[in-house]
Amino acid sequence: MALCYIDGKYLQPSGCFIPVTDMAVQRGVAVFESIRIYGGRLFAAREHLGRLAASAERAGISAAEILQELPGIISVGLGLGGCPSDGLVKPYITGGDVNAKGIFPKPRFFVIFDEINKTPEEERKRGAVLEPNRTERPFPLCKSTNYLFGLMPLKGESSKHESLYMPDGEITESMTNNFFLCKEGKIITAPAGRVLDGVTRSAVIELARADGFTVEERCPLESELKEASEAFITGTVNEVLAVTRVGGAVIGDGKPGPISARLYKLFLENLERRLS
Repeated sequence: MALCYIDGKYLQPSGCFIPVTDMAVQRGVAVFESIRIYGGRLFAAREHLGRLAASAERAGISAAEILQELPGIISVGLGLGGCPSDGLVKPYITGGDVNAKGIFPKPRFFVIFDEINKTPEEERKRGAVLEPNRTERPFPLCKSTNYLFGLMPLKGESSKHESLYMPDGEITESMTNNFFLCKEGKIITAPAGRVLDGVTRSAVIELARADGFTVEERCPLESELKEASEAFITGTVNEVLAVTRVGGAVIGDGKPGPISARLYKLFLENLERRLS
């Protein structure tokens, strides 16, 4: 069951439309967020909506009025019968029909309240496989809807969780998650500013440091994959998920390790304080 808010109404998604003239369709101009719902409550809603505002600004979308409306729209939607109690709230802001040389003054928006495809337990037990993607993510600080360059390397292979951006021998982030590599007792991850500052990423870094781990914010190198004891990704859907292979490189002993297991446990234990 899912709902969509559009043009002042909450409807089934199949009854919601935007015109083919919208810049989201014509030029891929749109930004969005995915906010996790746990038991009818939102995870880090303020951080997600703040990041949506920053993405809209970077994309040149004039979204101030929309951003003021969104908290109320989301609050009402959470209380409706069609909204899943464990799922995702996904607000989208499109470029609308007017392109003023990279400024989009008349945007559209809609909000989807959707079920979530949780990480399968089998994948949690064996660890995720990532496919190398040796390009740089375009405009990584803007959470846009354009995932084409992340999807292209997968070529429909169901065994691959997603692609991993690895430009010029550096590892930045995966298609929908932040990437962490564990080496010599340290947890290494690309710095915010080089990659999108994931909301789950920030929570996990905070929890790791409070638990005594050393977190080094720099881009891990592709050459360090063979030296890593383990690796993992973090994100809204996957939370904390071990990575056991990147392309042909097996990570550690090829099994999920104790650091990712510990951080996943800490993340779940500390969910309550980030829910609203």
